[in-house]
Amino acid sequence: MNRFEYVIVSIDGDYANLKRTDIESDELKLVARALLPPEITEGTRLLYEWMSYSIL
Repeated sequence: MNRFEYVIVSIDGDYANLKRTDIESDELKLVARALLPPEITEGTRLLYEWMSYSIL
């Protein structure tokens, strides 16, 4: 089971830029907002596991 932690860096229309926080990385991941919880804002911490995102 893979488990990743992210923080939302920015929201741009229907997409959000996520940055991994569980490892040292400067890469951003572009994710459709439809795949994310509806109450997200910039700075929200997310957990990705079992192919879904949830708020930490």
